[in-house]
Amino acid sequence: MSQTLNSSPSGAPKRLVIASRESRLAMWQAEHVRDCLNKLYPGCDVQILGMTTRGDQILDRALSKVGGKGLFVKELETALEDGRADLAVHSLKDVPMVMPEGFDLSCVMAREDARDAFVSNDYASLEDLPHGAIVGTSSLRRESVLRAKFPHLVIEPLRGNLDTRMGKLDRGEYQAIILAAAGLKRLGLESRIRAFLPYDPYTPAAGQGALGIETLSKHPNIKQWLAPLNDLPTLFAVSAERMVSRQLGGSCEVPLAAHAVWDQNQMNIRSFVASVDGKAICLAIGSAQVKSVEDAEALGLAVAKDLLSQGAADLIPTLPK
Repeated sequence: MSQTLNSSPSGAPKRLVIASRESRLAMWQAEHVRDCLNKLYPGCDVQILGMTTRGDQILDRALSKVGGKGLFVKELETALEDGRADLAVHSLKDVPMVMPEGFDLSCVMAREDARDAFVSNDYASLEDLPHGAIVGTSSLRRESVLRAKFPHLVIEPLRGNLDTRMGKLDRGEYQAIILAAAGLKRLGLESRIRAFLPYDPYTPAAGQGALGIETLSKHPNIKQWLAPLNDLPTLFAVSAERMVSRQLGGSCEVPLAAHAVWDQNQMNIRSFVASVDGKAICLAIGSAQVKSVEDAEALGLAVAKDLLSQGAADLIPTLPK
């Protein structure tokens, strides 16, 4: 039984356990959530349960070949189910678009920089890379854009946590690598970024840069305790992005991008589906007044329908034609 069911007379939690992957970035994220909870509930004992997931263990194959992003969350969900943890902290782009029965995405925290970042020890930009230079990326989405814009480059898979990927670059296995800017900034590695890639054409993955907190549906009190950590602009934006991805079967097997920005009730979103070789692309841009999660999801649905009307299903093997 979850230990959070015991709360203080004031209704605040007495103890909370956070499940987290053990990579340096994942632990930073868990510690960030812990510190936020400690400020909200000074009398609460907040602990972190570090875990290794299958996604961390399988490093010799692309995620699209071994089960997708869900590999990073399953062990954490098991810890929630058996009562070892009360909440799990994820990079939101790793969270499957359809939550398993009995689990809720209970909190979305303020987003860090959502852009992709170009990292290289010898070159200032993608444009500076010579013919045949090896660029590492873990993402089919990034690969499709790179192959379309720079057919003279060699795009190779890049797996492992952030420190592992940086080590491969520093050993000369790649001339450059593309990473999410958010992770580099959170770990104080922004100085390694040679260039930030613009949203057009390097549109991020749905949820990139945002932190999501998962809990069991049967513990609504935990969701209530997390509510003050929700960031409304981020919540609205990722709700639209995740709806696009959900409608298009978003997974590691699909070069799919979706990025939204919400400001003063106005939301703008850009999304694309592409072939891995970058030779075919469906692009949609949407805009609407958004005042609720439902409004945001409606815009995401409209953008997904726009992409499908352009033939996006032909680029997604798992969707019916």
